[in-house]
Amino acid sequence: MTHLGGWLFHHRTIIPLPLAIAVLLLRIGEAPPSKWLIASGIGLTLTGEAIRLWAVHHIGAISRTRSDRLGPLIAAGPFAVVRNPLYLGNIALWAGFAMAARLLWLVPVIVVLLAVEYHAIVRWEEQVLEARYGDEYRAYAARVPRWWPTFNRGARRTRRENVFSANSANSAVAFSWRETLFSERGTLIAIAAGFFLLWLKLRT
Repeated sequence: MTHLGGWLFHHRTIIPLPLAIAVLLLRIGEAPPSKWLIASGIGLTLTGEAIRLWAVHHIGAISRTRSDRLGPLIAAGPFAVVRNPLYLGNIALWAGFAMAARLLWLVPVIVVLLAVEYHAIVRWEEQVLEARYGDEYRAYAARVPRWWPTFNRGARRTRRENVFSANSANSAVAFSWRETLFSERGTLIAIAAGFFLLWLKLRT
């Protein structure tokens, strides 16, 4: 699993391309035209990108690397809620894109495929981070869930303290919103281009 995760990590930029092609070209199983459905898909995509922007605002351009250089251990902002907010944002983004294309059957397929991919990547990343940071990372992993926030009262209080902690403020200073948007420019352009092509598809 970890070897597969390392390979997927280094190729994670191009792996979703078949999903984009499927969303833009498939007409099989399209739901009837619905402004509500399209608006919901756009909203889910924008929610996913908002999560990504919040995460990149704290972690910086290191999120774009395809090398083993994973960067510093960030435990503030969205990383105080779950350990992998960028991947959760990606899943929401792609699921919303399929929903906006009215391919509701494709939504669970995308969620499952990306969940399997990111699970493998995360297992590899965790191995690298534990080797690099040792007890510091193990304490962070014990405190912050991998995917889903815990709901006990103590955990909620800790998350509230860390989301807007001193570390969070320092991270926001280190990576301004201008730098954040510059780092995310590729994703933002891809989203705009994707919805333009989807608009052309839905007009035919």
